Amino acid sequence: MDSIEMESYIRDHGEDLYCFCRSLTRSREEAEDLYQETFLKLYEMAEKLEIRSNPKGCLMAVSVNLYRNYKKKLAIRRRITNTAAPFADPPAPQPDTAALALTAEEHRMLLCAVDTLADRYRLPILLYYMEDLPLDQIAEILKVPNGTVKSRLHRAKKILKRKLEDAHYERSYE
Repeated sequence: MDSIEMESYIRDHGEDLYCFCRSLTRSREEAEDLYQETFLKLYEMAEKLEIRSNPKGCLMAVSVNLYRNYKKKLAIRRRITNTAAPFADPPAPQPDTAALALTAEEHRMLLCAVDTLADRYRLPILLYYMEDLPLDQIAEILKVPNGTVKSRLHRAKKILKRKLEDAHYERSYE
């Protein structure tokens, strides 16, 4: 991969990838690290990856894999040292099409609710609704069957609905 090709991926998909990294890590600093590591890994593995057919999906897959590896290493370190790392601040609301449809308070409540989901539910929600990826690409990125993605999205929406209702959120969405 040459520098011109890399620049085109950064230009075309960099902003989406950064927003996705922010949502994954819940921290600006960690998101910046993950963003850079994603492009470094892309550069290192360019010959092995078939990025030209689906660059955004490939970038998201690399990012998710790096994030999972980071979480595994962090869990091992915590077990070894028997200490808990401090939690990062929740991500600030990002202006996007969803934010335009919801008021700022509704958006904040929804982001907080999504933030509390376990990764198995949070990742499909972020990939499907934030990145607008189709189910088959999400399944490929997460390395699970399509049916699993569908069931996790369904369960995540039920959990989110319950959380928002518990917070006395009166407006109903389906």
